[in-house]
Amino acid sequence: MGAITTLAARVTIGGGFTNALDLSTPIDTLNLITSKVFSNGTGADQVNQPWHDQRTLTATSENLDLAGSLVDAFGDTIAFTAVKVLLVHNRSTTTTEDLTLSGSFLDNDMLGGGSSTVVLGPDGVFYITSPVDGFTVTAATGDVLTIDSGAATITYDIILAGTV
Repeated sequence: MGAITTLAARVTIGGGFTNALDLSTPIDTLNLITSKVFSNGTGADQVNQPWHDQRTLTATSENLDLAGSLVDAFGDTIAFTAVKVLLVHNRSTTTTEDLTLSGSFLDNDMLGGGSSTVVLGPDGVFYITSPVDGFTVTAATGDVLTIDSGAATITYDIILAGTV
């Protein structure tokens, strides 16, 4: 297994909004930048294992076993104990081509309830992080992330970073 030197997760949202009135044009400027840098390790603000891929589903779903079926860039099998960063990007730009995220991993710790789902519309991004404790991966009962393309063929990007 390789070692992470640092891993940075950033979100930037910005824009300017105007409202043309008779004698003035007020401007509302939004600028939010949030950033988290993780060092190598298993404690707070640390990760020791990344996994990423671009995948294509053809009118099907797949189950990603976070505690034993993923393989890293060096050919080693990954068994996450906690995930601190999850990003999924639906690369389709076609209306109604949604990805649905579900599975025991989302149910157990991440979204905290039974039958949890996230519907990710075209060109949508789902990003969640828990830098201190991470989202627990429980082998056999809380380790499956299901990604479903419905009746469409959809390519998506996925990034996970956590501890093993």
